[in-house]
Amino acid sequence: MRLGWKLHGDGARITPGEVVAPDERLSWPRTIGIGLQHIVAMFGATFLVPALTEFDPATTLFFSALGTIAFLLITGNKLPSYLGSSFAFIAPVTAATASGGQSVALGGILATGLLLAIVGVVVHFAGPRWIQVAMPPVVTGVIVALIGLNLAPVAWTNFQVAPLTAVVTLASIILIQVLFRGLLGRLAILLGVVIGYVFAAVRGEVDFSQVEQAGWLGLPQFVAPSFDPGVLGLFLPVVLVLIAENVGHVKSVAAMTGRNYDPLTGRALLADGVATTLAGLGGGSGTTTYAENIGVMAASRVYSTAAYWVAAFGALALSLSPKVGAMIASVPAGVLGGATTMLYGMIGILGARILVQGRVNFSDPVNLTTAAVPLVIGIADFTWTAGDLQFGGIALGTAAALVIYHVMGAIGRWRGTARP
Repeated sequence: MRLGWKLHGDGARITPGEVVAPDERLSWPRTIGIGLQHIVAMFGATFLVPALTEFDPATTLFFSALGTIAFLLITGNKLPSYLGSSFAFIAPVTAATASGGQSVALGGILATGLLLAIVGVVVHFAGPRWIQVAMPPVVTGVIVALIGLNLAPVAWTNFQVAPLTAVVTLASIILIQVLFRGLLGRLAILLGVVIGYVFAAVRGEVDFSQVEQAGWLGLPQFVAPSFDPGVLGLFLPVVLVLIAENVGHVKSVAAMTGRNYDPLTGRALLADGVATTLAGLGGGSGTTTYAENIGVMAASRVYSTAAYWVAAFGALALSLSPKVGAMIASVPAGVLGGATTMLYGMIGILGARILVQGRVNFSDPVNLTTAAVPLVIGIADFTWTAGDLQFGGIALGTAAALVIYHVMGAIGRWRGTARP
């Protein structure tokens, strides 16, 4: 692994049509500036997950930074990425915390990370082709969509607490997206939450007592995991989402830089698995590669991993301020209700986007059924209890998508009725 970077050109300008490659960098002041942009880009989404799951925000930021460092090391400093909190964990963490507490939820995150790491090792030696066969776009798209739509009742619960604040927050997010371009437009959720927070503070809906008591410097709150087999079924479907997100990230960076990063797919999965495992061991949220930071790279044309080292150490510094964590934790329910109405819908639409980009043919009954049945299972939150194990809508919907697609496909090929 090589930690040094070549200077791109004169370090100040990027020629039209060129990009700053992962093994290159601009001058250090410019690289630090881009790294700070990456911190801003990831911050809004990363802090929303602990705010919604009642995890400690400082601990989440700490393991997010640590996970990013691990990712850069494991991928040989060749693949630019920031690992932020994954939205796919919100539903299982919420359910696990309600039934057994935070430590039980951390056990689920830890198990997810270990399984993802194992998948990464297999992919590294066997190649990424088998993932595309086992999880075609119709399967991954519907799984991502049902996770977002399954969370809709959570958004409504928070929305009802302070409807006016929720509407102001949601309206701010919507307007910022159409009023601004570039980085400001991509930070619509973060800026909308800030506006909603100020509005809620004026209305007396924010409790600042913990913020006032928190110190400026201090270590995050670490929590040890515990295991309950009854909730592990809630987390295993998340592995499929993380696989899809990491593979998509590798493909996106390859497309934008003109380089082939397929050989790094296994390492990327292993790295995210290690990062998620570390988070589960100490009290952080599970991690994933971040589309928000892909946007920063696309806008700046700078794919240097040096900027991500800056972002990782910057996030690490923020995590060592309990006052920052307390401020994040003080975001009231009304603000969260407005933000998650948009956020959870965006997750659902992201699943639809995967279906569109994969050119899924819904005139094929296999694809149609694979999408239709799991979506209803996920949205209605079907549950099934087997002894001490309880499986919710996300787990059952994920299982249904995999089983329906592969069983119907096998029968269709056997009977000769499969569509070409």
